[in-house]
Amino acid sequence: MDCPLVNQMFRQLFATPARGCLRQQQHAQRTFRRTLREQRRHYALRKTDSDGQGGSSWQQRLDHFPRDVSKQLREYPRVTARELKHRSQRPMRVKMTTREFIDDSLYNPNYGYFPKNATIFNLAEPYDFTSIKDGADFQRTVDQSYLDFEDDLDAIRQDDLRQLWHTPTELFRPYYGEAIARWLVTNYKNTLFPYHDLIIYEIGAGNGTLMCNILDHIRETDIEVYHRTKFRIIEISASLADMQNTSLRHSPYFADHLEHIHIINKSIFEWDTLIPEPHFFLALEVIDNFPHDTLRYDPYTERPLQGGVLIDETGALFEYYEPHLDDLVARFLRIRRAASRHQPPHTPISNKFYPPWLRKLRHELPFAPNLTIPEYIPTRLLQFFDILSSYFPHHRLLLSDFTQLPTPVPGLQAPVVQTRYKRQNVTVTTPFVHQGYFDIFFPTDFELMEDIYRAVTGKLTRVVSHGDFLGSWADIEATTFKSGENPLLGTGHGGWYGNVGVMTTA
Repeated sequence: MDCPLVNQMFRQLFATPARGCLRQQQHAQRTFRRTLREQRRHYALRKTDSDGQGGSSWQQRLDHFPRDVSKQLREYPRVTARELKHRSQRPMRVKMTTREFIDDSLYNPNYGYFPKNATIFNLAEPYDFTSIKDGADFQRTVDQSYLDFEDDLDAIRQDDLRQLWHTPTELFRPYYGEAIARWLVTNYKNTLFPYHDLIIYEIGAGNGTLMCNILDHIRETDIEVYHRTKFRIIEISASLADMQNTSLRHSPYFADHLEHIHIINKSIFEWDTLIPEPHFFLALEVIDNFPHDTLRYDPYTERPLQGGVLIDETGALFEYYEPHLDDLVARFLRIRRAASRHQPPHTPISNKFYPPWLRKLRHELPFAPNLTIPEYIPTRLLQFFDILSSYFPHHRLLLSDFTQLPTPVPGLQAPVVQTRYKRQNVTVTTPFVHQGYFDIFFPTDFELMEDIYRAVTGKLTRVVSHGDFLGSWADIEATTFKSGENPLLGTGHGGWYGNVGVMTTA
């Protein structure tokens, strides 16, 4: 694996149940300071008879002379995450596309990362930002809050493999949710009031804190709009759906809110009901965990090959590539080619500083790879836009996510793949890891996303930075440190989430 800590973690995973550890708080504080702000191969052609002419129809990875799995690739069935949904054990003797493997790793109800291993950090009381000295003081305060939160969890049950992460909704509550509420109410009054109700859909709702903060703010500031507000969460995880119902009880208006909310325990990708009314759709820091496909390109013909994962009888993972593109990948490439404002679109073979003759020369060198670096394409995001267009035709979208991420995974738009072990973040260099124990999250190319969204839905959009959006809608005075720094605006030493963008339907 990538480091001794990962090896140690996997020995524990496969050999014994997780055991408690001593709380090394000073070391944990140093680790958190480094990581909290950044939240969520060589190939060889093998001869076979698979193409009828003695040539191979797939590309096997050559990392230190791996085992030849040609026979297994011919014999193992291809499966999807949906087909594995009801399995309680991780699959063996199968193959699947990269997006289906990531989907299964993150969302399988029985062993997936989010249903079984993720814990969202939340505060007993919101921070008093005006009493905090500066950005460094806020960082120390958040570090201590993390330690206290995890100490409380360990007092109930110790877990070396606990996956803990935070969101701006939790860190900046209630001010973050209030900013979203102001945007919603203002746009609702400008376009829909009084002829329609304020209907809000949210996916990736986490603990349900955003829903509570939005409803609290609307009730306190505009009771007329509140009476016409309906909030609907679409939640894939049954445990998170239960948590969202529980979180609602912390609101002082719990009894009133019950009449306005509906939590639907269902994947957005299984949605099949037309919503005819005008409404708003929230997707905040959720598309980074949408599964992607991988492509590599032949450096000579520039032909794309689609990536997949083979899982053998021992559970070992083998990455492979084949020239056949499935329908979703082929459609994504067609839409990107037609809609992208960059022509040709950014790919591993479109770099003007890396011309074809130089690329071919490089691949002629001894031990050179016979395919380009991988490209990760957001095919599940395309399916999400299809669902919005088909079943939510009158939506207005508010979407935010990471524009860039520091990652050791090679490739274009490559993900961060990390887990936590004994309160330390462990980052690895491949997304093909033990299913359910690693968060796999991607940066978003907002220009490309905007182009594809417009092509699929026909709607106009606006893209701004996270700081610019909150600068327009948040209570800046209440969230400013004594030093004058403001963590919501994403700039300066006190700024958080400076690598996040926001896209809204115009």
